[in-house]
Amino acid sequence: MNMSIKTPIYLDYAATTPIDQRVLDKMMPYLTSHYGNAASRTHAYGWAAEEAVEGARVEIAKTINADSKEITFTSGATESNNLALKGVAEYLREQGKHIISVVTEHKAIIDTCKHLERNGCDVTMLPVNAEGLVSIEQLAAAMRDDTILVSVMFANNETGVIQPIAEIGALCHERGVLFHTDGVQAFGKVPIDVKKMNIDLMSISAHKIYGPKGVGGLYVRRRRPRVRLSPQIHGGGHERGNRSGTLNVPGIVGFGEAARLAREAMPAESARTFALREHLRQRLSEIPHAILNGSLEHRLPGTLNMSFAYVEGESLLMGLKDIAVSSGSACTSASLEPSYVLRAMGLDDELAHSSLRMTIGRFTTRDELDYVADQIKFHVERLREMSPLWEMVQEGIDLSSIEWTPH
Repeated sequence: MNMSIKTPIYLDYAATTPIDQRVLDKMMPYLTSHYGNAASRTHAYGWAAEEAVEGARVEIAKTINADSKEITFTSGATESNNLALKGVAEYLREQGKHIISVVTEHKAIIDTCKHLERNGCDVTMLPVNAEGLVSIEQLAAAMRDDTILVSVMFANNETGVIQPIAEIGALCHERGVLFHTDGVQAFGKVPIDVKKMNIDLMSISAHKIYGPKGVGGLYVRRRRPRVRLSPQIHGGGHERGNRSGTLNVPGIVGFGEAARLAREAMPAESARTFALREHLRQRLSEIPHAILNGSLEHRLPGTLNMSFAYVEGESLLMGLKDIAVSSGSACTSASLEPSYVLRAMGLDDELAHSSLRMTIGRFTTRDELDYVADQIKFHVERLREMSPLWEMVQEGIDLSSIEWTPH
């Protein structure tokens, strides 16, 4: 082992990221001396807080080519997703009750859709192909006269697969249907232009881009079309009435700084991250029966999801105890269910179970990835040596041709 490598190695940037020191430095005064409430309009403490919030709003809007008035601050992307879906469904109740989404969405979308279904909405969940991509033709065919909203995530949290967002947006606008995207994994990592892409609502989060946890945002388009929402949290009418509650000023300041840093570093950072990911992918491709999950062409620069056939995923994760990786998303990591995202892409339970999601970020080094590749290789070989199935595969037996008899 390279002694300069500090373990545990963090390769779970899709779950969360460390706060960048520059972000923390920007936040500190608002946790200490500048402690005003941004809604206190009668004194200097409140004005300073409000000014800081508005500055952050501008940075976040600039990152997606929006107007700062179109950013509503929330407690995070789960709340943003809930506000977008429930807010639109409630506001447009008279116009229609049909919503379209995708089977590989984050649980915050899927569970919100289930809730809306129980409350009288019709929800169509579109399938994805083996690459993890949704079909524009199927989306067009699913649209009805009473369709009010389409929600398709920008980039998947497990596979990093990027959906054809601009085409989906164009289709929605052509049909007069609102388009929401869960942009959490893509925001700050790939170029996003809400105008060009015809996005009406987009959920974003600070803690995926080296900002603090507990703060997020919802982009809500103001013109062509003007999007209206029914608030889900009532109170003092903060955030243009979309979301009441005292603003998390230090969190918002951190979110703004994180967005600025991500935007300015994006070309260099995505090139670096992509090169590191490709290095890891090539190293892991040396393992026989290592399968890449999801489109290679349409994916985030830093996400790698691979399955290692004839290996049990939990055992592999146990072996990799000094490496922080996951099998699936953080939100569902407590269950032993194989990933619903990978199953929707056509992987059988065994392959879905043997998958690892490795996500690379700002502080990952090439040496760390070489260490990780060596460790994965070692543990995959060790586990396969213990597997009778692997022995049969080595002998050239086609496992699918075997009739397994219960005993």
